[in-house]
Amino acid sequence: MHNAYKFTRFLFQIAIVAALAVTAFGQGAPTRTARINEAASGEQRPGSVLVYNIYTSDATPTNTNSANTQISLTNTNISAAISIHLFLIEDNCKIADTFLCLTANQTATFLASDVDPGTTGYLIAIATTPTGGCPTSFNFLTGSEEVRFKSGHAASLPAESFQALYSGSLPGCAASDTRATLNFDGRVYSPAPRTLALNNIPSRADGNDTMLIVNTFSGALDRAQREPIGQYFGLLYDDSENVLSFTFGTQVCQVRNSLTNTFPRLTPRFETFIPQGRAGWLQIYSLAEAAITGAVINFNPNAATKKNAFNGGFNLGHLNYTAGQLRMPVFPPNC
Repeated sequence: MHNAYKFTRFLFQIAIVAALAVTAFGQGAPTRTARINEAASGEQRPGSVLVYNIYTSDATPTNTNSANTQISLTNTNISAAISIHLFLIEDNCKIADTFLCLTANQTATFLASDVDPGTTGYLIAIATTPTGGCPTSFNFLTGSEEVRFKSGHAASLPAESFQALYSGSLPGCAASDTRATLNFDGRVYSPAPRTLALNNIPSRADGNDTMLIVNTFSGALDRAQREPIGQYFGLLYDDSENVLSFTFGTQVCQVRNSLTNTFPRLTPRFETFIPQGRAGWLQIYSLAEAAITGAVINFNPNAATKKNAFNGGFNLGHLNYTAGQLRMPVFPPNC
């Protein structure tokens, strides 16, 4: 009975979370995002922009099997080829970029250890015109990844997709331009998420190590190092509807931490608030009203021997949206 009660209350909590996310709670609750509330991006439908929320690799040749990521990207168009500008964003905000060109119906798979060894971060893939390199409407891209860490954390994650809502080349971008701005505002591209939800946090006392990953999705891709978001606000709920708030600041572009007694900073502490046999969930957003994406990966060393122990991960849910913006360099593809 107790478990059924918890499950019912949890479903009720999910049903009201969208309203809570745009209601003032403490400081800095989302406001403008209430005006952009459609299901804007997704994991199943093809898009013109893809986000792979996490990749990692070991730079030591003998250790490449311990930490690595296999990334797949597919052109589902049956007749048209496409060039794709890839931006590999290190967790400390440094950026490397390259192009990948796919013919009709072609898929490509590569290892992070081959293209960006010794690095952990996330990847943004943007469809571009094959001659000038301007962003283009090409809602035929899908992708996925297999990622594993030395710590034992591993997951299969789909790429998050954003659709272009215009036709042809990005309006205002010419082959002579050196940069272009992509607006994820529900008019040019699908709006970008501002508030993310982790819908299940198992107890650490049951052997779970839950890695939370949050990425900056707003800002510049046309510089050696992009800007971090800075300040985050979050709400952590247990399965009895109790709630704690937390904040943290960061000067990195990817927050990647296990949920413990030291992160996020809470009172009572995390392991006290979600004790053995219990669960919780959280929501998190940027106080700068910037766009963010993210994922979670759980590792439990008892997964092979206990029926209630599981390994794996998923992308964080989107509770509401904002008019995110990316600025990228424009130059002809080299493929």
